[in-house]
Amino acid sequence: MKYVNLGSSELEVSRLCLGMMSYGNPPDPDSDSWRSWHLDETAAEPIVRRAAESGVTFFDTADMYAEGASERLTGSLLRGIFSRREEYVLATKVFFPMGESPEDKGLSRVHIMAGIDASLTRLVTDYVDVYQIHRWDSETPIEETMEALSDVVRSGKARYIGASSMHAWQFAKAQHVADLGGWTRFVSMQNQYNLLRRHDERELMAMCGDMGVGLVPYSPNGKGRLARPAGEQSDRSNTDKIVQAFDSPYDEPVINAVQAVAESRGVSMAQIALAWVLRNPLVSAPIVGATKPNHLPEAVAALALKLTDEEAQELERPYQEYGPSWY
Repeated sequence: MKYVNLGSSELEVSRLCLGMMSYGNPPDPDSDSWRSWHLDETAAEPIVRRAAESGVTFFDTADMYAEGASERLTGSLLRGIFSRREEYVLATKVFFPMGESPEDKGLSRVHIMAGIDASLTRLVTDYVDVYQIHRWDSETPIEETMEALSDVVRSGKARYIGASSMHAWQFAKAQHVADLGGWTRFVSMQNQYNLLRRHDERELMAMCGDMGVGLVPYSPNGKGRLARPAGEQSDRSNTDKIVQAFDSPYDEPVINAVQAVAESRGVSMAQIALAWVLRNPLVSAPIVGATKPNHLPEAVAALALKLTDEEAQELERPYQEYGPSWY
């Protein structure tokens, strides 16, 4: 495993971040958040333990994943695997509704302050290393949001703050407002980035590089589409409407290119797709998901897989920008 600082911060993270979204389910199987492909704690434990043994120290979750079940399971697993809290980096997110009240969503001061306390309770920890806003809140003044996030850091409940999936102008505005107010700036950006979704390269990612903001991209395998030949389905792709919402008529040539390079290298398609993300110097740590025994070893193996410039060009050539960059 390799380790890097998260952007220009002093926070050291493993080169891979394990996404915890697929672990845990709400108690009601009729809930909109219940997923057949999610793992319970017994099934997730050996995967998370294997990650720790492989040197992964960076773990990402969110309050809304499985209605809080992911945070509870994440806290339980990490406490059982690591001997000290200081041995791992924990990130979670706030924005999406966590209740029926108008104050149970968004990035208002009320919701941020209640949200961090609720997340810490579920995670059974005194602090998170990175507290991230899950989306931009057009209904709350960004000044209110940035001041509240800064107060979370000053209270010791979070060491740093990060952002996720927004337009470049929104991120620039948030950082500028933080500077004007003397508040904490974002140190990381969690955006979707893969061979099928490269919308952010020109503006958001370039700006993050200039600002020293570390990129922690999610879905490096295109929500699984880049991990298998075109047309093949998984349990998730057959049932997850979010995955299906990103499908594009321009995907197949890119998927075919990944398959061709993988076959020529004698490795899996998932390794090629992840290696392509890792070769971008702006990327600190891609978020990888793992629900099967082979997923994590393949991700770790991708760290040593260096694509040639010619291979990268072959992978990038079929790309056509299409559809949304985030959900």
